[in-house]
Amino acid sequence: MQKRHKNRQQYFREQGLTTEKYVIPYVGIESQLDKNYRVLEIGCGECGNLMPFMDKGCTITAVDISRRKIEIAKELYEGHPNSNNLKLLVNDIYNVSSEDIGKFDLIMMRDVIEHIPNQEKFIGFIKQFLNDKGKIFFGFPPWHMPFGGHQQGCRSKLASTLPYYHILPNFLYSFMLRSFGESEATVKSMLNTKSTGITIGRFEKIVKSHQFNIDKKTIYFINPNYDVKFNLKPRKQNSLLARIPYFRNYISTCAYYVISTDK
Repeated sequence: MQKRHKNRQQYFREQGLTTEKYVIPYVGIESQLDKNYRVLEIGCGECGNLMPFMDKGCTITAVDISRRKIEIAKELYEGHPNSNNLKLLVNDIYNVSSEDIGKFDLIMMRDVIEHIPNQEKFIGFIKQFLNDKGKIFFGFPPWHMPFGGHQQGCRSKLASTLPYYHILPNFLYSFMLRSFGESEATVKSMLNTKSTGITIGRFEKIVKSHQFNIDKKTIYFINPNYDVKFNLKPRKQNSLLARIPYFRNYISTCAYYVISTDK
């Protein structure tokens, strides 16, 4: 397990820095960020991604099913000068509607969609939360990338640094995790992540099936988040390799998308 996974404040800061340096410019909304700009983050965790929006005074709603993570977020944002602009909800998003929380200019989905079951249902469901000119940002690791199973969160050094073995059949994958000394809780968590992993092609198919427009798309060889984590500068995927639908999932560490319903 990497140190950042143990140190939640470090992880919190890394999320905010990546959002500020890469996500906000990617979506192209720098000049729009003020108290009138409404942001929704689903699966927000401790809400590190939201710090740049908080600093700009945006109106923010954050939803997560984990009460513990929301409580941590409350502690981390306590005393922030714009804390009154932040609404934190402990809930399953399917129990929330646009009538409850309104519509938004931006929905943030960074490193979340790959953990959500039934993405076909989910992506159609969240359309209700977009205003007429609203956008959704997705950033996620394609399932077949070296650490698409999030095995870097394992406690064993070998289990956390060995690439690609998450794509093995379940019985072999779970056998290896147990052989590395991982707990049954970790094995269950890794298998859950395996069940929800998503590829670039399947993501695009789902998006198009719900009549979303893909406004912007970038496939990365080096994830922008690796700048903050490992001091590696982002690199876009080679244009030729990125056009090979199946192969690109193995050699791409991240996909960025901006989608909308704007005609």
